[in-house]
Amino acid sequence: MAELLASGGTPEMVRAVLDNGADAVYVGAKGWSRRRAQYEMGDDQILESAQYARSLGKVLRVAFNTLPASHEIPLFLAKAEKFYSAGIRDFILTDVGAMAALSHRFPGVQIHASVGCTIINVQDARFYKEAGATQIVAECRMGLEEMRRLKEQAGVGLEVLVHATTCYTLLGRCTMSSYTRQEWRIDDEGKNHFLGSPNRGGLCYRVCLTEWDQVGKEGEPEARGVILPNTAYFLVDDIPSLIDMGVDTIKIQGREYSVPLVGDMVRFYRELIDAYVKDRRSFRLEPWKERMAGIICARDAERREKTAGLISESLTA
Repeated sequence: MAELLASGGTPEMVRAVLDNGADAVYVGAKGWSRRRAQYEMGDDQILESAQYARSLGKVLRVAFNTLPASHEIPLFLAKAEKFYSAGIRDFILTDVGAMAALSHRFPGVQIHASVGCTIINVQDARFYKEAGATQIVAECRMGLEEMRRLKEQAGVGLEVLVHATTCYTLLGRCTMSSYTRQEWRIDDEGKNHFLGSPNRGGLCYRVCLTEWDQVGKEGEPEARGVILPNTAYFLVDDIPSLIDMGVDTIKIQGREYSVPLVGDMVRFYRELIDAYVKDRRSFRLEPWKERMAGIICARDAERREKTAGLISESLTA
């Protein structure tokens, strides 16, 4: 059966995710995982959380899904070695060079190629497999037929985001925030944080969600108040098909949300998956879609609040 993977932004959230039925949890190494520091975890917190996961027979996965500079690769490998020595064997990466370096240093580690890799076809998946990836995350716009083709032909595990937010470009490819906040700082370990670039240890300020003016070739206004598409999506309808297809991991995003909301989301997907697997013939989606509506309402309210804060921060930086 497909693994249910959810996010852990704090040790408390890790416990909530695992206690509510996730098979695995992913956490971000501080400064290395495309989120604000408050939703990442220090080394000791990660090690303690991994121990809790193992006590339940479950998996903790560490995200290093930023793009390191050449001089940061030794820092990355040193931190990965600390986790590896403590028994952690599962990592999420975006940078293909970092994947190759990690798989060479620690043969047998499980490497998940992040959604930020923008894997859209079988050839992409094979490329990341050659670099050391054991599983890839499908790009958010990938349809079921392409997923099926990838699952059959790529020879690598398939992970699908079912509860997340798209980007008006492609996840991990936008650089708009770097125009808002062109600052950087080096932390005590030597890692450089580019504050306007989530790909380099900073933040996405969601400036795409402010209102924009559209102008013509000569600068004349053509439209005002344009908001670029950056929408949430919930693939509840597709979960039976994903399970039947043999998808390896069903993934839920949400490190920035409250612990109770994340717990509710995980419990919902756990119960939905179990109900379908138990009785596929008589399974009906309608009751689950009704229940999902309440979760979407709560999730949207929290996301709006976070987005407003990020935009305000970007304008006053």
